[in-house]
Amino acid sequence: MQSRAGWIRVAALAGVAALALAGCASSIRPAAPAPGVPSISCGTLTLAVNPWVGYEANVAVVSYLAKERLGCTVVEKDLTEEESWQGLARGEIDAILENWGHDDLKKRYIDREKSVVEQGITGNKGVIGWYVPPWMVEEYPDITDWRNLNKYADLFRTSKSGSKGQFLDGDPSYVTNDEALVRNLKLNYKVVYAGSEAALIEAFRVAEAKKKPLIGYFYAPQWFLSEVELAHIDLPTYVPGCDADPKTVACDYQPYDLDKIANKRFAESGSPAATLIRNFQWTDADQNAVARYLTVDKLSRDQAAKKWLDANPKVWQGWLPPS
Repeated sequence: MQSRAGWIRVAALAGVAALALAGCASSIRPAAPAPGVPSISCGTLTLAVNPWVGYEANVAVVSYLAKERLGCTVVEKDLTEEESWQGLARGEIDAILENWGHDDLKKRYIDREKSVVEQGITGNKGVIGWYVPPWMVEEYPDITDWRNLNKYADLFRTSKSGSKGQFLDGDPSYVTNDEALVRNLKLNYKVVYAGSEAALIEAFRVAEAKKKPLIGYFYAPQWFLSEVELAHIDLPTYVPGCDADPKTVACDYQPYDLDKIANKRFAESGSPAATLIRNFQWTDADQNAVARYLTVDKLSRDQAAKKWLDANPKVWQGWLPPS
């Protein structure tokens, strides 16, 4: 486990205590303690970075605050969701900043092994589903009912899908039910992977601009939905337990209250970074703003975070531990 507990500010000289404390309140980094006073510092914070820009937005803001306000050394590791949970359990990762469900992993690492703990919700609502570009709904109004999809399968044929309609997924590491849904709903489609979130977004952008048929997996929160308002396909209604067996699932995706997960030792260490992560909570609009800075404006993570933080102090000041 790479984080150490706690953090205090102490005036260097007792005679100027008030002045020193005032300076601490406005400085970016915490002041060093006076000689002989025990130091409780942040140390190193290690964050998983999963491959979608909404997650990257969370990391940008939390990482920036941890570095600039708490004096942490932040290590960011690009990992899949499964790898992130494994790293948490081994103590190689301190926190996951956006978790989408994973009840099976919670049962293993939280309930049974007790090496990992939940850290509250992010404030974001996770919605996964099947979508088509808006022009298709205008031309084929009944296409949003899954029972009509076979009627339109030929529209979606590509060189990769052969005689079947192509259903486009994103990053192969994403946990999806799409192959099972195609099979169990007896749809004449083949799942094909775009390869990344960016490639999936570009495919939908081109499909709308050039009026090309496309059906695929997508999700919110996602900044791109403010650019192209994709139309949701109505799959069989989700009810709790309908997706319990990944092989037989035949219902829509579960809606999620996205949450944060941490290594148990880190969470209980008293680290100011653990407090920051536990308190971190914002809206879909907040996340989408930072994600847009990253993808459209091409800002670095630190630049994107600073731009949002400067504009929204009332949102994030309560995330920090008391000084």
